[in-house]
Amino acid sequence: MTTYIIRRLILLIPVLIGVSLLAFFIMRSAGDPTFSYIQNPDKLTDIQYNLIREKYHLNEPTYIQYFYWLDAVLHGDLGYTSADQHKLVTQTLAERFPATFELALLATFFSVIIGIAIGTASAVRANSAFDQASRVISLIAVSIPVFWLGIMLQILFYSYLGWLPISGRYELVIHDPTTLSVHTNFLLIDTALSGDFSFFIDALKHILLPAITLAFVSTALILRMMRASMLEVLGAEYVQTARSKGLSEKVVIKKHARRNALIPTTTVIGLSFGALLGGAVLTESVFDWQGLGQWSADAALRLDSGGVMGFTLLTAMIYVLANLIVDLTYAYLDPRVRLG
Repeated sequence: MTTYIIRRLILLIPVLIGVSLLAFFIMRSAGDPTFSYIQNPDKLTDIQYNLIREKYHLNEPTYIQYFYWLDAVLHGDLGYTSADQHKLVTQTLAERFPATFELALLATFFSVIIGIAIGTASAVRANSAFDQASRVISLIAVSIPVFWLGIMLQILFYSYLGWLPISGRYELVIHDPTTLSVHTNFLLIDTALSGDFSFFIDALKHILLPAITLAFVSTALILRMMRASMLEVLGAEYVQTARSKGLSEKVVIKKHARRNALIPTTTVIGLSFGALLGGAVLTESVFDWQGLGQWSADAALRLDSGGVMGFTLLTAMIYVLANLIVDLTYAYLDPRVRLG
């Protein structure tokens, strides 16, 4: 197992190089990266422009620029981002990643719990009214635009019911993160470990609506995969054998059917988590959630080379690590699986 993990982590290197090459040349062909290093382009003189290009080797051929960029990355320098007040990209990633990670993690939690539970129940009650209803709802879920769903939830839970807030991570006029004794930028963790439970409840209320919105499509995909896997497993011979031994239906479902049905479903869960981290743009925009999604969209619109490259590398790493976790989960769920 340890050897397999090390080998997969080593394979992360060529994947990141390939992704970075593709993203780098696309960004260079899209526009001039010089302005990522300039705070006031209106006041820029030709001499200053040329000095900046020379300093950052932007006057070299594109393939030479890539090697200079790669050398800087290996030294922890991802450049500057014009989409976030010309901060260092590493600083912006450190500040915004926790917000998106918390949101994606909670959304994944909702998706997994609800999707597996309803998918299992639908398969056990195949072709019943409950099964038909869950299939219709899952079809609707994958068809609804995320931004529309977010707006509808805002209208329902804020405008009509007044239960939940609709923007930001906390109430700015009430709470101040700098007063917390723990500072990791993971707000739920910081407030809990600091013992500020009123702040924790406030942060939890703020994250619920965007997490539910983000989880909606993933829940439908997990539900459909779990139902299909369960139907296949329930017809297998070993399940029939378990029933013939006199085991209760509850034991057959939990110990024999559901565990094996989770194997293909795990793939969907792992890929969904990576997609939620990288694709939360619309959800973060609707709920004014200050995370990576909103920032990366702004960086792309500004042709912010440093921001786009930093976000691309981080997303690639997350996908590879998510796939590694999925493979390890396979081995846990089915001991017959050997990691090669």
